[in-house]
Amino acid sequence: MTNRTNGLPPIEQLIRGDDPDGARRVLHWYDLLCPFCYVGQQRNTIFEAHGFTVVELPFQAHPEIPAGGRPAGERSGALVARIEAEAKAAGLPLAWPARLPDTRMALAAAEWVRRYAPDSFPAFLKALFAAHFALGQDLGDRAVIDRHAAAARLDVAALHAALDDGSAAALVDQSEALGRGLGVQGTPAWLVAGRLIPGLYPREQFETLLRGLAA
Repeated sequence: MTNRTNGLPPIEQLIRGDDPDGARRVLHWYDLLCPFCYVGQQRNTIFEAHGFTVVELPFQAHPEIPAGGRPAGERSGALVARIEAEAKAAGLPLAWPARLPDTRMALAAAEWVRRYAPDSFPAFLKALFAAHFALGQDLGDRAVIDRHAAAARLDVAALHAALDDGSAAALVDQSEALGRGLGVQGTPAWLVAGRLIPGLYPREQFETLLRGLAA
């Protein structure tokens, strides 16, 4: 399996100076259980509105979560209220899940789709986010991944093969290594024009930044 598929550049080229599209490309590291990444989907639309292409890259923010997941715990306070307000403003349904899953398999599936079935990737990624934050589905359960893969008309057998032989997980390793080399420590994080934006800045700050970059 190679990194170049359907015209996509290999992952290491995403930051090289000889990449002709690099100046208009934003790298976005996400995790599917990260609520800031969920509402951060709205920030990606801001980049796109200013003529940038957003490349979604997996980064497991909580690798310590065990295979069976763990209870999410109580959610309250100003930070939770901010996330709920952000979700409402973005038109994203939010029903806080009772458990936090180990997202490694789901991230591997998503990155495999991005690399090898890129036309299906945007809808598949949105479906996985919604599975966790709107539908209460367990992203650590392969049957959940299979249902969304089938709904996206993906080759489920090929996806299974990549998950089983470790090649899909290796794609996540590559994405995380790239991010750590650029200073990414958690999610969400964006790299635009050589500048790392860690965390979910207010929409107004994104707009101000991008107006300057797009000028």
